[in-house]
Amino acid sequence: MRILHTGDWHFGRSLEGRSRLEEQTAFVDELVRIVQDEAVDLVLIAGDIYDSVNPPAAAEQLFYEGIARLAEGGKRHVAIISGNHDHPDRLAASGPLAAKQGITLIGLPVADIQSIGIARTGELARLIALPYPSESRLKELLSDVAEEEVLRSKYSERVGSLIRKQAAAFQTDTVNLIMSHLYVLGGHETESERPIQVGGAYTVDTSALTAGAQYVALGHLHRPQNVKAASPIRYCGSPIAYSFSEAGQAKSVTLLDLSPGQAAEPKEIFLTSGRPLVSWKAKEGIGQVHQWLEERKDATAWIDLEITMTEAMSIEQIQSLRKAYEGFIHIRPIYPEMEAARAAVPKADLSMEEHFTRFYARQTGGAQPEPELVRLFLELLQEKDLADAVGD
Repeated sequence: MRILHTGDWHFGRSLEGRSRLEEQTAFVDELVRIVQDEAVDLVLIAGDIYDSVNPPAAAEQLFYEGIARLAEGGKRHVAIISGNHDHPDRLAASGPLAAKQGITLIGLPVADIQSIGIARTGELARLIALPYPSESRLKELLSDVAEEEVLRSKYSERVGSLIRKQAAAFQTDTVNLIMSHLYVLGGHETESERPIQVGGAYTVDTSALTAGAQYVALGHLHRPQNVKAASPIRYCGSPIAYSFSEAGQAKSVTLLDLSPGQAAEPKEIFLTSGRPLVSWKAKEGIGQVHQWLEERKDATAWIDLEITMTEAMSIEQIQSLRKAYEGFIHIRPIYPEMEAARAAVPKADLSMEEHFTRFYARQTGGAQPEPELVRLFLELLQEKDLADAVGD
């Protein structure tokens, strides 16, 4: 059977107020063409369909229309799990209706393995589909099936316990798969993923996913990557770049052919639908920026711009640049004294208060934030850390 692995769509996400809906729509069109051209039998979507638990209506419409096009009335199977950005109940609410179209929607961790028959090849896929496994959900699910010491053990061991239980249904004559949305030890993060682990507590060791599967399809990390393990584990990555920490990444979906007992050899199919995210550092001043614009450098990109300035940058100059090109996301003047200060202190040695103060200065051309604003920022940061620690 031919399998396509994708995830981390983050429909509804914007970039500093700029809508990405047009790019996300183009991605869906491109994905539909790929599954048709490549004669895909099974599509795995590994969570973070949306960017928030309450996505805008346009994002939901794009998702449902998209998966309907992928399934083509049951011509191919589509299996979808929720990620840490998704509302699990909301995602799974239309499950009974979707199932009639060959679409499986799983919002919360379940105890049973999924069996998916592929008519074209006559093969059967056994899929362990594990949506974002918050600690509370795992405890609730395992309470009836595991010993008390397992419930008290580490998060990674809880995940492994559930995986091993379901893997008992793997057979030598089936295609055996795992799909989940979590952070595996050894994966490389970017700034655009919302943390789902706190101090390593929500980190899963690769051994927890080594249970006889021929391929482990993961979501959460936005950089496409293989994870070194005893069996093939891969993050498909996001289909478009969602932060400048992803600048320069080649976005893709993963394709593989599998028969029972066959070793997985995943390959990337690179995507073209998202606008690039690039950083410009105009060390020769604003004239260099206008020159690049005339040359149509990075003509379709979203741009993070730093301009080396010897005099204060005026609002009129900033407005002129934004009028010349709508793709500027940040425009930051950099002054010689700021460069010297930035080079003198390693970022790792700065407190969060110092990080914020420097950020504020860059955004305002050198102004210092009021103490009350700094205090408010630190309070919000503390609230966010607490929210991340308790999951959904």
